[in-house]
Order: sequence, then structure tokens, then C-alpha cells
Amino acid sequence: TEQEAVYVSARDHLVARADAESAQGAFERCIDFSDVYSRFSFQGVPDVRLIVFCGYPVMSMIRLATRESDGRANLHQGAVGVGLRIRDGRPEFAASHNKEVTHHPDTGAAFSELVVPQWEEHLELAARCAEMTPLGYFGADIATDRRRGPLLLELNARPGLAIQIANGHGLLSRLRLIESLPPGAHATRAEKIAFAREQFG
Repeated sequence: TEQEAVYVSARDHLVARADAESAQGAFERCIDFSDVYSRFSFQGVPDVRLIVFCGYPVMSMIRLATRESDGRANLHQGAVGVGLRIRDGRPEFAASHNKEVTHHPDTGAAFSELVVPQWEEHLELAARCAEMTPLGYFGADIATDRRRGPLLLELNARPGLAIQIANGHGLLSRLRLIESLPPGAHATRAEKIAFAREQFG
């Protein structure tokens, strides 16, 4: 496509320039953000955060921008956090300013109607990150591309604890359950995801 051709051309130009000048550089592909969440966010780009502990996805939420947050998916600035069930990615609670909400303050959309497409891919992507980093506990932030689906934005070594408010319950019991498992209880990524989906609703 034309977009891919532009990407390849720009990448090759920068790589050649870096080689010529013995410099280092990084080139990231632009995300063409999907509008699948447009009813549930005021401008901005919603993203799903998954907390992963020892390779198990243990808690998740989607952050949705509001007019108050100036189109940013930042909970401390007034965005809404919607807790998502690990089993199927469906909403189970939502909060803004530490208080429960049921509808988006600007669009009026009911959070109970929110659906995260390709939820299995979100879980797989987040859990796979545990195999690429020495971090035993982290937050994986994932956005949805219009054509390529779920894409990793970044990993957070110290993800905020507001995800507990968005879910309406704490993390500690889930972390302790994982810690109580015998070594090698779930040998593969798929087994860890299946266990998390069964245990964490």
C-alpha cells in the first residue's frame, strides 16, 4: 500500500543516513488507530492496560478520554477507567475520580455495551511480553490498529494502582494466588492464560 511504501522509504533513508554518519537511530511504525471505541471516548486514543505477574495476566482495564481530561486517557486528569474481565474482556466496573460511573460523561454511551475486539490477542500479546523482559510484574499498554489489530504501545515497570479502582477490587489476592502455585504449575504461556481466565473472571 502507499502507507507501507512511505514507511519503507523513510526507514531505508534513515538507516542509510545513520550508517553513513556512524550514528544510532530508531524508527517506529505509525499506528493507524481504530475507531472501534469512538462511542466510548472523547477524542484521544483509548488503550487497554493488562497487569502481568509471573507471566499471568491478572487484571485489566481500558482507559477512555473525556472532555475534562482534554482528550487524554489519563485517569488522574479525569479520564475513565473501565475494568475488564480477564475471561472475556467485558466490562465489570468503571470509575472516574475514584467514583463508580456507568456511562461516559460526554458521549453518554453505556460502558456495559463496550466490547474489546480480539481479546484473546490482547492476552497473548501481554503474556508474551513476560518472555521478553526480566520484569516479573509489569503493565502492558495495548492500542488497536485499524488494520493490524492489537499492538503494544509500551511496558510499564511501575504501573499505577488505579487499575484496582477501575475494577472495583484489589490486586493482592490475585498476586498471592499466583505466588502460591507450585513451580512449573503451568509450563506454557497458553496454560497461564487459561488459568488466569478461569480464576479472574
